[in-house]
Amino acid sequence: MTDLMTRPYWYLRHGETDWNAQGRSQGRTDIPLNATGIAQAEAAGLLLARHWRDHAPIVRIVASPLVRARRTAEIVADQLAAHGAPRLEVALDDGLKEVCFGAEEGKPMGSWYDSWIAGEYTPPDGESFADLRERAVSAVNRALELDGVPLIVCHGAMFRALRAAMHLKPNVRLPNATPMWAEPGATGVWSLTALS
Repeated sequence: MTDLMTRPYWYLRHGETDWNAQGRSQGRTDIPLNATGIAQAEAAGLLLARHWRDHAPIVRIVASPLVRARRTAEIVADQLAAHGAPRLEVALDDGLKEVCFGAEEGKPMGSWYDSWIAGEYTPPDGESFADLRERAVSAVNRALELDGVPLIVCHGAMFRALRAAMHLKPNVRLPNATPMWAEPGATGVWSLTALS
């Protein structure tokens, strides 16, 4: 099992989509941001522009190529640049794509989700939580290998997998477009600070 590099990073889940608003499992289905999601991404970018120096400056943005995450990252990059930060290009990493929920995609979130995180169930044609964790850690480690602090922009289930790798309770929902500062602790348990 791959360990997460003990270097801090910023994390941002994409803004809202219509499927988020409807409580449907998105997974790899490439659903765009809705109007609320665009406004959330703008607000997150403004929040990061005002407060990112409180923790560490963002030197690069790495995003999932799915449109809801990529567009969120582009909006944040625009907001940062409009408020005095360097203009950062958005790099894409296929390893940051959301989990494949297989047969559950497009359906309402169900009682299977807890069993999936516990490793007791994987949706037909889907990806196991253990496989997602391995992929998520590898992708974030690629972003952490370079100097400076990255902003990772991707997905909710991805963050649950990263929480597991940070020795935190995994099944905690991260609201759309809430910037999180992730910092390793001396005991191996990470601390998370949400900007608000």
